[in-house]
Amino acid sequence: MTAPPTTMETARRGATTTSPPAADRPRRQDAAHEAPATAWPTRQDSAREASAAAPPTPQDAAHEASATARPARPGEPCALRAGALTAGALTTGDLTTGADDVPRVLERCRALVRPSLEEAVGRLHPWVGEMAAYSFGWCEVGGAPAGASGGKGVRQALAVLGAEAAGAPERAGVAAAVAVELVHTFSLLHDDIMDGDGDRRGRPTVWKAYGTGPAVLAGDALFALAVETLAAEPGGAGAVRALSVALGDLVRGQADDLLFADRPWTGPERVRPAEYRAMAEHKTGALLGCAAALGAVLGGAGPETVAALDRAGRHLGVAFQIVDDVLGIWGDPRVTGKPVHGDLRERKKTFPVLVALGSPMGGRIAGLLESGDAPETAATLIEDAGGRSAALAEARRHIAAVETALADVPSTARAADELRSLLGYLVRRDV
Repeated sequence: MTAPPTTMETARRGATTTSPPAADRPRRQDAAHEAPATAWPTRQDSAREASAAAPPTPQDAAHEASATARPARPGEPCALRAGALTAGALTTGDLTTGADDVPRVLERCRALVRPSLEEAVGRLHPWVGEMAAYSFGWCEVGGAPAGASGGKGVRQALAVLGAEAAGAPERAGVAAAVAVELVHTFSLLHDDIMDGDGDRRGRPTVWKAYGTGPAVLAGDALFALAVETLAAEPGGAGAVRALSVALGDLVRGQADDLLFADRPWTGPERVRPAEYRAMAEHKTGALLGCAAALGAVLGGAGPETVAALDRAGRHLGVAFQIVDDVLGIWGDPRVTGKPVHGDLRERKKTFPVLVALGSPMGGRIAGLLESGDAPETAATLIEDAGGRSAALAEARRHIAAVETALADVPSTARAADELRSLLGYLVRRDV
């Protein structure tokens, strides 16, 4: 079977046209302490861990979480205990422990990382550096300073907090955060081209502002800069390997996502929920897992700690993606900033849709989605067919898996609390 195109190959093909394709179709003291290559899970291992276990019921997950949780004693090194990311948060919107502090934590991490991020971007070709600065919200087209949003910085914060939780030096967390932020932005630049998205964070996307070819070039430069950043650190070889695994998975997930659009709604060739779950674990979970673990790798943490942080991030990515799918159909536009039933109008094959397509009502739902008519009716049928409840149950299962993984990470109470709060923040949305 012919291998699907990679993200870069697809993007470079797009660079030969004037417009993108249509949317509908942590520091070590010395390198000798570097964790062995086997400390980082393989793609196959990660996929098996994410999907092999039988899903617990939401009640079981909540019961297990509450049964194992206990308060930390002041100043005591503690594990990132289960129970902080409560399963009920998906249905009640309850705040997780310390969630009110998340904006402060995000701001602290952004302030810690930005000087090093700016220094790295400053090493690029001036024109390419301008495009990178534009993508971070630092400047306008032409280079004039700007105060536009560069995003919340969740992934860079996850890298800093993961390193702190693993007891890594600050330098390790910052280097990991810079690399993760560069790679995340690289993926956004190319993703916007492939999806034909013309706006991001209230401004034209880079390909819209500078052109398709320049945007591809800027993305490639950010990827190379991320590798350079890690390679310059003590123990950088292990971190580069880790990042390479995550990027390979990201490309795999993006390729699957692109190919899903061309597959039929019904019949033997339709997309199954299990395929979608694997796609989300690769496309969304891989970089979150890498972000959580990369500072620990640079800081010389043990293989068990590195693997646990990676697992937590990957499961978090699946939960995040599925919650996003639910919001894309039933979310409140005043909260999400997106139109109600937006994913149905765009005919996206999301998790709740795929579950419903496998039900006796699948044929009727497929007809409505194919025609683009009556998204309200389609949303009702998808919910009646169990799509929404199945999606929430799947998200709860992955949140329980996040809790289990975090229980294997020894940490100080403060680092544990901040990391738990950030992870809970990512899935605590009103669904």
